[in-house]
Amino acid sequence: MAEIHFLYGNDEYAIAERVRSFGSMFTDASEAEMNTAHLDARTMTDEDLNNAVNALPFLARQRLVLLANPSARYAEAGSRNRFLELLSSLPPTTTLVMWEYVELKPWWDKAQREREEAKHWLVKWMKKRGPGLEPYVLPGDREMPGWIARHAKTQGGEIAGAAAQRLADMVGTDTRQAAQEVTKLLTYVNWSRAVTAADVEALSPLTAAPDVFAMVDALAAGNGRQAQYLLHRLLEIQDAFGSWGMIIRQFRLLLLAREVLDNGGGENEAAKALAVQPFVARKALGQARAFNMARLEQIYHRLLEIDEGAKTGRMPLEVALDMLVVELTG
Repeated sequence: MAEIHFLYGNDEYAIAERVRSFGSMFTDASEAEMNTAHLDARTMTDEDLNNAVNALPFLARQRLVLLANPSARYAEAGSRNRFLELLSSLPPTTTLVMWEYVELKPWWDKAQREREEAKHWLVKWMKKRGPGLEPYVLPGDREMPGWIARHAKTQGGEIAGAAAQRLADMVGTDTRQAAQEVTKLLTYVNWSRAVTAADVEALSPLTAAPDVFAMVDALAAGNGRQAQYLLHRLLEIQDAFGSWGMIIRQFRLLLLAREVLDNGGGENEAAKALAVQPFVARKALGQARAFNMARLEQIYHRLLEIDEGAKTGRMPLEVALDMLVVELTG
């Protein structure tokens, strides 16, 4: 029987990390590249899905199919039934991982959350099928300091209790932002000592520019709410044209990264082609995998149209940016 997983919830960062972890089933990057299919139910065809899940692995034991946003395509009962029939007949050499953003009640309101989950068509089907159902719920305000401390430990570092509390006060329950800040803080202390509250104050995320990477991650995942939030944080900290330049640069990097991927290259080739540090190249490659070249070219042409419209006064840039997020996640 095929291995099927369904990841859902409102902790987008945890879901993204879990999806990424499935790549460890392969022995190396080249094997993963040849045996992994990335699909988004909003843009794929039925033929795309059928070909992906029924293809045989190439020089590997398993094939991995990553499918985002299944509910966006299978809204009608008829299409859902056909989709579930397909899932029931997957070959045992296919591992299918599906995920989508679902607003869930906090972990402590378990009874209400379970009642809400019971209404979700794919949750119901997965419960009948067996294992593979994985909910991801954002921690509450009281749980965030503990989450931050545990995440620091998984990164090989330590963050003092007061520092974890201070960082939680700053980032709220945004686990992705918290993870980025923990990495930054551990780098700051060079993993040589525990991060203190003074360190957190020195590198306060309230005064740092939000990560454009995170906004593009949200766009790639179709998470319009998160993308809008990060966009507005950018606009609060600097003027629209300053943010705009960062956004254009990021998509230019994705175009180059996608070209590297299409030519069979990896992180080293991307770092050279993009003329960036390996960390930036690695992030760009990860984001580029969410798009094909045609889609990135389409987006880049749209950015040029927005740029011309803003500079000629046809539309305020802030409005155009909000519209762009809706277009890309809509």
